[in-house]
Amino acid sequence: MFDVIVIGGGVIGGAVLRELTKYKCTACLVEKEHDVCMGQSKANSGIVHAGFDAAEGTNKARFNVLGNAMMSAYAEELGVAYKNIGSLVVAFSEGELGTLSALKERGERNGVGGLEIWNRARLKGAEPHISEGALGALYAPTAGIVCPYCLTIAAIGNAMDNGAALECDFDVVSVRKEGGGFIICAADGREVRGRVAVNCAGLGAGKISAMFGDDTLRIGGRRGEYLLLDRADGDFVSHTLFFTPTRKGKGVLITPTADGNLLLGPTAEEVKGGSTETTAEGIMSVIAKASEMCEGIPFRDVITSFAGVRAYSETHDFVLGESERAEGLFQCAGIESPGLTSAPAIAKYTAEKIAARLALEKNPHFDGRRTPDHFFKGLSREEQNALVRADPAYGKIVCRCEEVTEGEIVRAIRRNPPARDIDGVKRRTRAGMGRCQSGFCQPHVAELLARELGLPLDGVTKCGAGSEILKGVSK
Repeated sequence: MFDVIVIGGGVIGGAVLRELTKYKCTACLVEKEHDVCMGQSKANSGIVHAGFDAAEGTNKARFNVLGNAMMSAYAEELGVAYKNIGSLVVAFSEGELGTLSALKERGERNGVGGLEIWNRARLKGAEPHISEGALGALYAPTAGIVCPYCLTIAAIGNAMDNGAALECDFDVVSVRKEGGGFIICAADGREVRGRVAVNCAGLGAGKISAMFGDDTLRIGGRRGEYLLLDRADGDFVSHTLFFTPTRKGKGVLITPTADGNLLLGPTAEEVKGGSTETTAEGIMSVIAKASEMCEGIPFRDVITSFAGVRAYSETHDFVLGESERAEGLFQCAGIESPGLTSAPAIAKYTAEKIAARLALEKNPHFDGRRTPDHFFKGLSREEQNALVRADPAYGKIVCRCEEVTEGEIVRAIRRNPPARDIDGVKRRTRAGMGRCQSGFCQPHVAELLARELGLPLDGVTKCGAGSEILKGVSK
């Protein structure tokens, strides 16, 4: 029996799992998909928010500010790119300028430091491509950007290196109480047993909560579509640019990414399922709104579009802590924006609550450091040559666009959590994320997966069962 079962392998579940390994306990994460980070954590803006949006006194406000303060060190420990670039909320009317002042006051009450109101001249000086209709902006120097899927994978990998277990393709279908704990059952018949459980199931959090006996959790979904531009355009803006928020949310943003691309989006569409299809209407909406923010956006350089679905609770606040109706179930639900920013703080809070309940002691052997999955091109020429001499696989470039080596791909397949499909390699190493979107490297990546996993080529998938990339190879 495990001490703790974490349900859901997104950025929150990964952070909680890692935090738990700071204690002397046994922990296991179960994920319904073929790999971790397959839900909203792989398809969001990657923004580390400053903390002025949420109303004071809410969980969002509290954990946003705490998480923002933790993020730089958290990402550095995990070997994940983080950049403190600051954000600008742009006003296009006198009324919106008044909203900026209110946001500044709210942020200061929340504990956000360094907020400033910029006039048009200062805004234009910082962002030359800003629209002529922009009148001013709220500047938040503590905002930043991080790679959300790298952060999730690194946290889970570090937790596994510290003794945590991972079960993928584990679609939870039932829960029953037994012996002071829970038996959690998967669709394929597998079972895991735990003393307590943590519900980090994103869109499925309401369903999971009901299985434990708490049917009060109401979770909705909002789909957002994005456009990603080539790395050549990563310096088109210097800050994350937001429209002045409305009741519907922050709206479309323009931001560099931590990996040097330019990101536009998201839209906001209420959905009942988890569909991540992109639409012509959604893409045109992103183009139209982004064009209101900035002039001269190089839309010809769009290399891909994608969509993610964000889960939210009916109160539009984070649902945290032990359930009042299901003893032993800890909720981390309704984690919409600023959930990514809040992840380290939510994890610390949740792990402390569990440690107190189970009387856990600190783990003196915890090692929180992890090296990056994609690292070769950042080495000096001398370091690269030394690595190639030790392992010639690092001398073979597989992905030309992102300069990813065979050595890095093999390493990602072998290390925790292991990449088991094309998209898993892509998220860990960036092989396939460049301008050609895997047009050249996918066959070689498939061959490496087949070799390392002992699969026939037609057993290699893009993202799990049903997404095989070849047919008819096996004899």
